[in-house]
Amino acid sequence: MTPKPSPLLEGLSDALAFVVGGMAGFGVGRLLGLDIFAPGYGVDAMGGIVLVGLGAGLARRVMRGWRTRPDDSGQP
Repeated sequence: MTPKPSPLLEGLSDALAFVVGGMAGFGVGRLLGLDIFAPGYGVDAMGGIVLVGLGAGLARRVMRGWRTRPDDSGQP
């Protein structure tokens, strides 16, 4: 049985992954020519917003999965 991490560690790691993933999504959007800060709600702005959201959510999910993975030490 793996010990549950402290709530502070859990919250900080989720927040860090969320911010880093959002920044990665923003960077991918800029590489694709999608600008989250474009005026109005055109295709460029909406595509950028979607990529930021996907990046942030995916990074948080990956961090949570990594943090709660089973211990591979082979001990009961």
